[in-house]
Amino acid sequence: MRAVRMSERRSTGDARLRLLARFGSVGIAATILYAVMATALVEWQRFGLSPVGASLAAYAAAALFSYLAHKFVTFASSGSHRSEAPRFLLLTATGFAVAYAAPALLTAKLSLPPIIATLVTCLLVPAVNLLMLDRWVFAQRRRGQQRDRPP
Repeated sequence: MRAVRMSERRSTGDARLRLLARFGSVGIAATILYAVMATALVEWQRFGLSPVGASLAAYAAAALFSYLAHKFVTFASSGSHRSEAPRFLLLTATGFAVAYAAPALLTAKLSLPPIIATLVTCLLVPAVNLLMLDRWVFAQRRRGQQRDRPP
């Protein structure tokens, strides 16, 4: 009986690691996509975008990529776009708000170094995103994918 419990814990741990690896891979790919697109859109004069416009366009493209990759790769969700896409957009907007509010609060109000605000944002947003994507946005899994869901 003890061997079964150890095996169950190991498989649960393995499932968590697989989920975390997929989540991280999608996040890294979305970040690279954003960086390449933002740079390219500014550098290619024919688009006529300012750095702010290029950044927003690249962010939108990376968010779309992130939504689709998390839906189909990370969480293998069988839920409808009608319910999941608005939730994803709300979560993305919340992350954007944290990225705005953390520096405003921590540097302007509390006089902490900017690196602290950056670190808080870099740790808080992905952690909250993983939890919310798993438990709320893409909570409906395809058959066989429930095993990759952390308990």
